[in-house]
Amino acid sequence: MTPSITLRMTHALPPEHRDRLMRTAREVAFRPGARLFDEGGRADRFWVVRDGRVALDMYVPGHPAPVIETLGPGDLVGRSWLFEPYVWQLGAEATTPVRAYEFDAVAVRAMCDDDAGFGRATGRWAGRVLSHRLYAARARLADLYGAHPGGGAR
Repeated sequence: MTPSITLRMTHALPPEHRDRLMRTAREVAFRPGARLFDEGGRADRFWVVRDGRVALDMYVPGHPAPVIETLGPGDLVGRSWLFEPYVWQLGAEATTPVRAYEFDAVAVRAMCDDDAGFGRATGRWAGRVLSHRLYAARARLADLYGAHPGGGAR
């Protein structure tokens, strides 16, 4: 499932807020197979992909972690940084070489608190991403586990 273009930072945030956020960015790179974060870990940063692909996965007891969604250029990786208790709800792994902008979550949350317009725009962006990811997770898990021998989909 490819995210809607409105989920990408370049379209989700007004230029003045996007520029302010980008001034705090740090460029990073990940090799294929590198874990950006694991479900249950402390969500203290987030990324916007410049190049490459990142797979979001979910722990499912007794099964290999299914890929919920694959993200690419312009996509937000991580949204748990904005919402208490600041714990990752999914895992993320680079599936190709990835170049990304990395943001310090504590600093960005402080920016949100200090500037209501920036905070509102950032919250709406993260909220749209959250809504999309919940839908993607539900659809993917229904595809994987919804109908099986001896059971059935609800």
